[in-house]
Parts: sequence; structure tokens; C-alpha cells
Amino acid sequence: MIQPLRGMKDLMFEDSQRFVHIVTTAIKVARRYGYGYIETPILEETALFKRSVGDSSDIVSKEMYQFEDKGGNDVCMRPEGTAGVVRAFISAKLDRQPVKQKFYYYGPMFRYERPQKGRLREFHQFGCESFGEASVYEDFTLIIMIAQIFEELGIGFELKLNSLGCSECMPPYRENLVGFLTEIKADLCEDCNRRIGTNPIRVLDCKNETCQSLLKNSPKLIDNLCDPCDSDFKKLTALLDDAGIAYEIDTNLVRGLDYYNKTAFEFVSNEIGAQSAIAGGGRYDRLVEYLDGKPTPAVGFAIGIERIMALVKMPESSKEGYYMGAMVPEAVEKVLMLANTKRKNKKVTVEYTSKGFKSHMKGADKSNARFALLIGEDELANGTVWLKDLETKEERTLPIEEIV
Repeated sequence: MIQPLRGMKDLMFEDSQRFVHIVTTAIKVARRYGYGYIETPILEETALFKRSVGDSSDIVSKEMYQFEDKGGNDVCMRPEGTAGVVRAFISAKLDRQPVKQKFYYYGPMFRYERPQKGRLREFHQFGCESFGEASVYEDFTLIIMIAQIFEELGIGFELKLNSLGCSECMPPYRENLVGFLTEIKADLCEDCNRRIGTNPIRVLDCKNETCQSLLKNSPKLIDNLCDPCDSDFKKLTALLDDAGIAYEIDTNLVRGLDYYNKTAFEFVSNEIGAQSAIAGGGRYDRLVEYLDGKPTPAVGFAIGIERIMALVKMPESSKEGYYMGAMVPEAVEKVLMLANTKRKNKKVTVEYTSKGFKSHMKGADKSNARFALLIGEDELANGTVWLKDLETKEERTLPIEEIV
């Protein structure tokens, strides 16, 4: 028997209902904020992610599903959503238009990593990307949007914040950090030693407990921000205070992707084992330019759908639509034609095989239908149907024209 590949999972029954509920809820909230749907290809040039996510990131160096296609192109299956949306934004020449653009997307992403709870090799994200708005008010608005999505899904969260500075305050901080890391490099892990020379900021994101203890005394970018970055971060925290959104400033939060600057944030939950990120994002004002577009401020986020599947409080399901069945073989086609008519505006479950009354009622109960509609020998002869409201238990025999 052929099984799903390791880290890949079929989605059906209750899981698929949860997935649809998450996506439809997130779409509903995103549309309130003026976001429109975008779909980008699963397969992209590998160069897209090397230039955006960064060669030094674990995603690019260890986790991408990368291969050469039959045309000799170096391609990979997308490991995250933002880079593809930015590529589409530039491809459509939207970077040359003065209009601000807002997109939402959802779909599968792929990373070759060790599967664990809430973390698969094929996983799904819902995300939003906002282009052309440089104000920190937009950062605040996206955070509020995520909070509203989680509120409607019944998910509790904690919010972590940091600022990654800009091209003015980051270089001197980076130099200061490299000096600190060089002094303790003998005690840092292999990955951290590699990153000192490639992307020292990523050392702060190391999950190794020994490294984390050594980094407690590292210089903090939040204490070395330039005036505009410091002002924006203080404005963001003030807005969150006024909105009643609790947060924790985490000076080691760097989001793991090279394209972030200024605001970085994560929503975390303690309900799925160790404290885990269930959503994250931030500002990436330089990414459009990195990918050969015109300089464009941008900010976005992504929610890990598998991460929140078990946390979602599903709405109570109500009985809906019709269950239709025939009591005699001669009535099957009449039931089928009636079902086709009602499906124009109602959910209808049809049993094609003629059965006894008890079997049909079991089927109606299993389908969670509001009404059971049966046609037997008498109903067929009289041009009627037997109808039962499965909530009120009321039973009636009606002319078939009245049902139509």
C-alpha cells in the first residue's frame, strides 16, 4: 500500500472542515481591510528565494525542495509566500504605479525539515502583503487584523515585538554585534559560527539553549535605533497600548528571514507544546528593490494553518438541507430529478438505492440534514412526497409541486 510521503498529510473530514473554517474566516477579515486575492505559482526560480529569504537562512541552506527541471532551470517549490507575491507585484509593474496594493493569499508551502506537531514538510499558510504604505500605522493595522482573525477563531495568543532598524542604524549595530560574537565564538554552535560571517543578526534567532544563555548579554538593537526607527517603534507600542493589545518586547526576535527591517512581530501560543509561533511578519521595505523593482515600502504577515488547527473553536454545526431517498426502485429517478431542482439553492444528499424507512432515517441523521424527504409507492402514485423536519419532528405529506 502506497502511503503519503513523510511530512505530507491528507486533509479530510474534521481536519478539512477546520481548514476551510480558518481560511474563510481569515478571508472575511482581510476583505474588511481592503485586501484582494492573489494566487502565485508553487514552483518558482530558486534565485527568487536565495535573493529574498537569503543564502544564510536555514530555509535556503537546508530546507528547500530544489531541483533542475527538464529544461535545465534551477527551480524549487515555494518555502514561503512573501517572495512570490513580491515577484508577482514587480512582474505586473505595480511597483511603477502610485496606487497602494493589498493582497491576501493562502496555499501550500514546502520545507524539508524534521516533521513534528504542527510542522509538516507540506504545510499551509494564510498571508497578507501591503505595498506602498510606509507609515507605522499600517504595521499596527496588520497586527490588529491578525488579532481579529484569532479572536473570531477563538484562539488565545501572546504577541512579541522587536525592531530590526533600518539601513542607518543597522550597520553600526551589526559591527558591534560581530565584535561581541567573535569574543564568545568558541562557545557558540556551528551554525552560529557560520552566521557570524554571513548574517550575524540571525545568531540571535538560534534555538540552541547554550547559545541563548550566552546571548543574554549581547548588545540590543532596540537600544541602538536611529531617531526615526525609535520614534516609529514607540508609536507602534503606544497604539497597541491604546487598543488594549498586550505585547512583550523580545530583543532576540529576528524572524529568520533576511528581508525584514524595522517592525518584526510574532504571535505565539503555549497551547501546542512549547511556546510556538502561530503567525508572524513585519516590514520589508527593501525587498521590492532587492528583486529589481522600484523601492517600495511593504509590510506583511503569514499564519501557519497547521499550527492553529487544534486551537480553533469550531462553530456549532446546525442541520442543513435535505436528505432524499426512494422507498421503492420506481421512485429513484423521481427523487433524483427533485434533488437536481432543489440543489439550485439548497444542500441535498441523495441515496440512489431504494431502502426501508429505518435505513433512510439513519442516513438522514448521518447527513445532518434538516429535512428528510422520501418517496414510496403511495407517494409515487399520488404525486406527493413524505417530508419530516428533523429538528421539530413535524411530519407532512405534500404535493411534489409544492416542494419544487
